[in-house]
Amino acid sequence: MLQTDKEIAALLQETRTIAVVGASPKESRPSYQVMEYLMAQGYEVFPINPGHAEGQILGQTVYASLEDLPAPPDMVDIFRRSEEVGPVVDAAIARGAKSIWMQIGVIDEAAAARAEAAGLKVVMDRCPKIEIPRLGLPPIG
Repeated sequence: MLQTDKEIAALLQETRTIAVVGASPKESRPSYQVMEYLMAQGYEVFPINPGHAEGQILGQTVYASLEDLPAPPDMVDIFRRSEEVGPVVDAAIARGAKSIWMQIGVIDEAAAARAEAAGLKVVMDRCPKIEIPRLGLPPIG
């Protein structure tokens, strides 16, 4: 699990594409705000939400699942309750993602261990919208 500022900064700087699982079309939701911020930072973001599949969030096509993405994402950013993380992590591993990011309050040690065993980098209980400015990272690209 990535813990140090240096490890987290390196992950954010090498990432280019992010699938946001649990993306919401509601502007008041943290997933919407984080997605908007990540796009402003230069990341290509893919919203994942089966209830809004084929619609749009922030001008991006919404996908029903990670399997539906046109290519494996570098990172899977998870906005789901902790007890719903396991299947998302398993899908990310199967899809060929490079890293898993569990949002603040989202903790699943077993899923994190499976991801790490499969070679994925894991960040848990943090938010990239907080970490990027805290670490002083410039926009990518």
